[in-house]
Amino acid sequence: SSRVVEIQSQMSERAVELLGLPEDRPCLLLDVGCGSGLSGDYISEEGHYWIGMDISSAMLDVAVEREVEGDLLLADVGHGIPFRPGMFDGCISISAVQWLCNADKKSHSPPKRLYRFFSTLYTALARGSRAVLQLYPENSEQLELITAQAMRAGFTGGMVVDYPNSAKAKKFFLCLFVGASSTLPKALGTECADEETHQAKFTNERTRFRNIKGKSVKKSRDWILEKKERRRRQGKEVRADTKYTGRKRRPHF
Repeated sequence: SSRVVEIQSQMSERAVELLGLPEDRPCLLLDVGCGSGLSGDYISEEGHYWIGMDISSAMLDVAVEREVEGDLLLADVGHGIPFRPGMFDGCISISAVQWLCNADKKSHSPPKRLYRFFSTLYTALARGSRAVLQLYPENSEQLELITAQAMRAGFTGGMVVDYPNSAKAKKFFLCLFVGASSTLPKALGTECADEETHQAKFTNERTRFRNIKGKSVKKSRDWILEKKERRRRQGKEVRADTKYTGRKRRPHF
């Protein structure tokens, strides 16, 4: 349904934001559990390249039909990530990694499959890059299992929980660093007493930009302003807003 698609693309956007990619060059990203390529659409839109892996041929068929720009690979990530070392500048995954906790076959051991996934992912990522995996954990044991295997494989980092006080909007992002560990990005919807006021302010302001379905109309002025505001929050250089921002240009012939 369109609501699912919308939540999916919001999470993709947030995951890419949490990757903290360099602004000045296109990157190659791995999308684990890429499905029909919705996250890939956003990655392409941002000017980056991607390869998607999924275990479902039906979903990948849909991606092919939709003519997504990324390359697609039919594979079970529990068997590992089959790419050369240091190939990717980052990895995202939306609502997929928790499936590795299920033992679908007698031979499946969730800790082993998770470790195989994380250790080969660690190798496939360039030093200094990140993996951001959004997941729906069934319980805290599952979260601990996933995190423990990631750390065993060499990653540093941890869980960023957006909107932790909201039952509906709460989202878990496992934010993993390769090599030098950085500070975890700030979660959305967590207001603290100190100088975090700008973030709290933005979180409340966001509602102004929404259309009826809860998301700004793509390429609208609000959508552009929202994106520029996100970029500013990431400390990136952004052109000043003017009355021309988001205004349609006359067609050229």
